Amino acid sequence: MLKKDRYKAFVEYFSTHNPDAQTELNYSNPFELLVAVILSAQCTDKRINQITPALFARFPDAESLAASSVDEVFTYIRSVSYPNNKAKHLVGMGQKLLNEFNGIVPEKIEDLVKLPGVGRKTANVISSVVYHNPAMAVDTHVFRVSNRLGLTSRATTPLAVEKQLVKYLPKETIAIAHHWLILHGRYICLARKPKCEQCPITYFCKYFEKTHQVKAVSKTLKQEIEL
Repeated sequence: MLKKDRYKAFVEYFSTHNPDAQTELNYSNPFELLVAVILSAQCTDKRINQITPALFARFPDAESLAASSVDEVFTYIRSVSYPNNKAKHLVGMGQKLLNEFNGIVPEKIEDLVKLPGVGRKTANVISSVVYHNPAMAVDTHVFRVSNRLGLTSRATTPLAVEKQLVKYLPKETIAIAHHWLILHGRYICLARKPKCEQCPITYFCKYFEKTHQVKAVSKTLKQEIEL
């Protein structure tokens, strides 16, 4: 199957079966989403959603976060991964957001990445989810699934994956395609043991095509040896 056909099949399937895909992080405004995404690095959304209600109640805006201390923020996020570093990032983010952006979460990628704890992936999430820009955030799920499906080729870095996806996806689907890929990777196309037997899109999956053929050949060889 040609790459353009894989993209077409990918968009057609998920547009039909998951047209309203969105982040599983709980938030009520751009500031809360920014905090949640920073915390979610190398941590599950489920864990983040467990600790953010109390965190948001104590720090509802950049001003309150900026006026806090790393030690205090740590007490609210101690159960997430790398809490020490993330506490420092959050306080620094609040201060910079308040001092340089009047407490308003910026739209531009180049402004977002100036904030402590915000890399390109987080910036793309904010740009696409909050401001509905055609930005593609690449995390481990997006990286893995796009490669397995054959949407990317020889893309060895997140930026290379991002560029290929943005190039070939219809512009209006880029933001939601990020969620399609994440959710598929989170629940079906698992890293160690992908649930191919449950997957509804094996008909255009390059990984399935390859592994299925290998299994078929191995089975044939085994049968021939036994004969």
